[in-house]
Amino acid sequence: MKKTATFAVVHFCVAFGVTWLVTGSWVLGGMIALLEPAANTVADFCHEKAWEAVQRRRTRLAT
Repeated sequence: MKKTATFAVVHFCVAFGVTWLVTGSWVLGGMIALLEPAANTVADFCHEKAWEAVQRRRTRLAT
């Protein structure tokens, strides 16, 4: 869970920086930085869990 949390912080900073550089808007940068990384963090967490399940299944089938 710590990895997911640090990923969220890094992603927030990147999303804000890119949006601010492209639009020049602090408000839009903040909005995008809150919404997009939150959604992406949840997706990343689900992806990790699914990946672990696939790996466990492969290990179980190989034995």
